[in-house]
Amino acid sequence: MKTPYLAAGIAALTMAVSASAADYTIDTKGAHAFVNFKIKHLGYSWLHGRFNNFEGEFSYDAKNPNTSKINVVIDTASIDSNHAERDKHLRGSDFLNVKAHPKAIFKSESITFSDQTHANVVGTFTLNGVTKEIAFDVKKVGEGQDPWGGYRVGFEGETQLKLADYGIDYDLGPASTHVTIGLHLEGIRK
Repeated sequence: MKTPYLAAGIAALTMAVSASAADYTIDTKGAHAFVNFKIKHLGYSWLHGRFNNFEGEFSYDAKNPNTSKINVVIDTASIDSNHAERDKHLRGSDFLNVKAHPKAIFKSESITFSDQTHANVVGTFTLNGVTKEIAFDVKKVGEGQDPWGGYRVGFEGETQLKLADYGIDYDLGPASTHVTIGLHLEGIRK
C-alpha cells in the first residue's frame, strides 16, 4: 500500500526539481542584449564594434546554478564597426569569411559558480569554421520581475580570442593579435 504513495512522492519531487530550472530567451528583440568586440588599432587605440544580429537561450536556477547552460548563435555578416568599408573587409575572406561561415556559435559545456554572482563558463566556440574550447568569467548583473509581468535575469562577461586560432592571420600588427569579445545578456523567462 505504501509503494504507490512513495512512487507518487518521488515522481512529484522529480517534477519539482526539474521544474525549478528556468529557461530564458535572450532579449534581442528589445535590444537588451549585446555581443561586442574590441581590438587594438596599431597599439595606439581601441577599435570597438558589435554584432547586430544574434539569438540564443540559457537555463538558470538560482538554487542550483551549476546546472546552467547557454547557447548563442551570431550572424557574422551583422558585424558593425561603424565604418562601412571596414565592415565589408571584415566580412571577407581575410577575416570572418561570412559567405562560407555565416554563423559563429557558442555552446556551454560547464558553468561553475564560485558565489551567488560569479561563474566560470567553459564551452565550445565556432568561428570561421574552426571550433575551439574557451573559458571566461561571467557576473550575474541581476534578476527579478519586469514591468510587463515577465521575469528576467542578466549576465555579463568577456573573453579574449587569438585570431590565428580561428584561421584569421591577416597582419594587423603585433598589438592586434587578440580580440576581446563581450557578452551582455538579458534573458526573459519562457
